[in-house]
Amino acid sequence: MKELFQHAAITDDIAVRVAVNFLPEQSHPEAGKWFWVYHIRIENGSDRTVQLQSRHWRITDARGMVNHVDGEGVVGETPVLKPGESHDYVSGCPLTTPSGTMEGFYTFSTPQGDQLEVRIPFFPLAAPATAG
Repeated sequence: MKELFQHAAITDDIAVRVAVNFLPEQSHPEAGKWFWVYHIRIENGSDRTVQLQSRHWRITDARGMVNHVDGEGVVGETPVLKPGESHDYVSGCPLTTPSGTMEGFYTFSTPQGDQLEVRIPFFPLAAPATAG
């Protein structure tokens, strides 16, 4: 199943895997709008329970414009992952250019009150040449 995910990063035995796909049916190049969907799997390979508290994204478009996005949880959830558990979610990213990049980090907490910053791997957003 890991072949599905093109990009991965591991921090403190917590893996973040990303699969990204361009969605032509949600994109309108003639109007300067391109859209990607990304599937993220977070795997807790550590020996402690962690809870995802927040996310920080750095989204860069083809013009070099950077947008920072911070928020609580992921898609309205703050999942708790026991050792060996994983959490999957799907979200999307619109851009006004046919390519760009995303990267960032999640902040997790432990029941003991420790905070962990877990890296989200850098991944490209690239529309096919036929999409504008």
